Amino acid sequence: MTDYVDAGEAVPHKTLSATKGNAPATRDVNDERIQNAASEPENWLTYYGTYDGQRHSRLDQINKDNVKRLSPAWVFQAGSAGLHSGSSTYSFEASPLVVEGVMYVSGPEGKLWAIDATTGEELWRYKHASPYDVSLCCGNVNRGVAVGHGRVYMYTLNAHLIALDAQTGDLVFDVVNGDVRAGESGTVAPLIVKDKVIVGSSGGEFGLRGHLDAFDAQTGERQWRCYTIPKPGEPGSETWPDDGEAWQRGGANCWVTPSYDPELELLYQGTGNPAPDFDGGVRPGDNLYTDSTIAVDVNTGEIRWHYQFTPHDLWDYDSTMENVLFDAPDGRKLLAHADKNGYFFVLDRTNGELVRVFPFVDRITWGEITPDGKVTAKVYPDEEGVPVHFWPGPAGGKEWTHMAYSPNTGLIYVPVQEVGATATRRRREFKESIPYWGAGVAVDLDDHYGFVAAIDPLTGEEKWRWRNEYPMCSSTLTTAGGLVFQGTPTGEFVALDDQTGEKLWSFQCGSGHHSSPSTYSVDGRQYIAVPTGWGGWIEGFLPGLLGAAAGDALFVFALPES
Repeated sequence: MTDYVDAGEAVPHKTLSATKGNAPATRDVNDERIQNAASEPENWLTYYGTYDGQRHSRLDQINKDNVKRLSPAWVFQAGSAGLHSGSSTYSFEASPLVVEGVMYVSGPEGKLWAIDATTGEELWRYKHASPYDVSLCCGNVNRGVAVGHGRVYMYTLNAHLIALDAQTGDLVFDVVNGDVRAGESGTVAPLIVKDKVIVGSSGGEFGLRGHLDAFDAQTGERQWRCYTIPKPGEPGSETWPDDGEAWQRGGANCWVTPSYDPELELLYQGTGNPAPDFDGGVRPGDNLYTDSTIAVDVNTGEIRWHYQFTPHDLWDYDSTMENVLFDAPDGRKLLAHADKNGYFFVLDRTNGELVRVFPFVDRITWGEITPDGKVTAKVYPDEEGVPVHFWPGPAGGKEWTHMAYSPNTGLIYVPVQEVGATATRRRREFKESIPYWGAGVAVDLDDHYGFVAAIDPLTGEEKWRWRNEYPMCSSTLTTAGGLVFQGTPTGEFVALDDQTGEKLWSFQCGSGHHSSPSTYSVDGRQYIAVPTGWGGWIEGFLPGLLGAAAGDALFVFALPES
């Protein structure tokens, strides 16, 4: 007979440190304030900095003339130890938010911190416990939080939306939004709009039906759900087989934060790949609304229009990545999207009409898209057991990491990946929570490179490029100081001249970049913050660096106070 020893009571994770346990009170962050976030550049109030997804700041204290003096102000160590949920590696992928001197940032394994934005002192911490057997396709990651209504919101690996008190880090509510047994998970940074918190599902590689959800910010009650695969009889269902269950396993998950136009009251959400990723024989048709941008009414959750970038995807070309909103000189409301398939799209964001499409990468062999938007597939895994090579690979010409727009130059700065892959079709029977790829895939170990491209979205002209030995796997940031910030897979954090692409400054962070930098100021001093922590789905976008240093540090830079 076994004797058991009482292990005692569990204690809150936040008490196991020297943290203060409280953050200073800040003014309420509400919808109106986020709508006008550009007018208070001292803060970074929402995931992209502003609703339009531009990732641009009006701060200019750090500029082309003095950026060479930029140096670390402080470093925060996130720490990673012990067992992790899922079998894939962790990565520090977040975009830090800052509200009046308090930084809120999430990390892998359900961690979230409030930090003094001037000193790096930890104010409070929270850890959400997720089961170790959560099915994760692409890394133990979290891309960020939302702050508003006196709370901090995080969407967890096991698909819970949680709300914490912004001052204390105490849990306010915890609601379940997905079935982890079926392979659902959560990695997206929430978005606050009006009285709602918007989140989308992850897990398309497991044969799920994707969805976008809105929750009441006060109570956690779901207000609406928008499924991104139509059921039989709904608009778009004709693009799926009439019989069978393919639509129920169709994918189209929403694992990147949408942008939002307050005037039109539309969310612009990118959707993921269909499932199985590479075996189109079990899902004939265009497979709406996979690989699309959908314009969703924020009040009702109804899809107002859609544009599909890769119909009947056979290459794993998710279109989840950001939709950048900007206006043409004549006032026309436009949307820019750089897709995995290697093409750059400009749409009219009022109705989804195609304005312009052009390639932004050097090598495209999978197919062709004509200037009027006609898609022709050329190379794909259509025979069982026969390997097929194509560019771009399944990580795409640009992965989820974000481009940035500068209203000062009118250019969009795109982190580009030039890497191909070989896919060999392997038909598999669907089994719940088991990866549903439909192929074996090997991403090229060499013959790759990357660059930051400065693109004029009105003409399609590439103004300059800053080339790198390896694909670019992190987000760009632009500032009114005439700078473009970008991190490299080998650890360099660089500042580029936004007009010429000249490298003006760099700092070696010791680990590769796969996150989204942000900028803010406190008491008149500007800071640049960037999480570093190489990991996640490296085998999908740069397997040649699978053995590179992982890391889990948040670096914050500023000019010397003297």
